[in-house]
Amino acid sequence: MLKVIHWMHRHEIRMFLYVNQRFRGKVLDAIVGTLTHLGGATATITVTLLLALFGNGAWQTTGIQALAALAVSHIPVALVKRFYPRRRPYLVIPNTRISMNPLEDHSFPSGHSTAIFAVTVPFVAAFPPLGFVLIPLALAVALSRMYLGLHYPSDCLAGALLGTGSAIASVSIWP
Repeated sequence: MLKVIHWMHRHEIRMFLYVNQRFRGKVLDAIVGTLTHLGGATATITVTLLLALFGNGAWQTTGIQALAALAVSHIPVALVKRFYPRRRPYLVIPNTRISMNPLEDHSFPSGHSTAIFAVTVPFVAAFPPLGFVLIPLALAVALSRMYLGLHYPSDCLAGALLGTGSAIASVSIWP
């Protein structure tokens, strides 16, 4: 079992370094720096709250579902971050490229990945053609967290699963 864990850790570090260091440039830095904020609290809460309050019909219902998923998904994020104090990659891996204002709280799971998937999934469920835009956007936000040196791949995967799970529950409960 220990061999499997070491193998997974080694490959996770390789994936992280590939995303963090392979493609760099001022234009890409600016795009990723902006893109990552789509999974932040300001963007996700604002969009879902505005749709929940001022949307009509299916848009309002979807806004409520996404807002509920967003709220519920962050309970396990807060608990896991508190009880599983995983250090951020830029604090552990030498020569990691980091963003201008690196975060100092715990890395696992990614709150941005959780948020963007919690918000995206209800919209894809309600309006499937939006999936062609929203799913790649959610994946890009998750990748941006590695690009910026803030999260490991497993942090982003765990966040995506938490966000997706809470969104599926929200869509199932709120017809």
